[in-house]
Amino acid sequence: MSGHLANSESGRVDSWTWAVRLFKTRSAAATACRGGHVRVNGATAKPPQAVKAGDEVRIRSAGVERIVTVVRVVTKRVGAPIAVECYLDQTPPPPPREVFAALPVRDRGAGRPTKRERREIDRLRGF
Repeated sequence: MSGHLANSESGRVDSWTWAVRLFKTRSAAATACRGGHVRVNGATAKPPQAVKAGDEVRIRSAGVERIVTVVRVVTKRVGAPIAVECYLDQTPPPPPREVFAALPVRDRGAGRPTKRERREIDRLRGF
């Protein structure tokens, strides 16, 4: 095996998510963990939390949730072809464009939505 692949059983969640290119920088991965945007096996993860093969990692960024299962733990950043072999992407496909086209669009300058309008928007989006 190459020197950049870890033979260890586990590694830090912030380091692993950065190493497999789910985040552009390690500090961005750590910030996402501290902000509660990374979950390991359903529990909010802090940056030093250990991940091992078989763990489910959920990452919420830019309003999209990615769900991946750890296949191999790596500690150093690897190239894209190797990175995709280190996890199974189980993220559901995005909804079709027709769903977004059916959403009402607020006129520019209409101000903030009322609480009632916001709840209707959230219900339409599926939140």
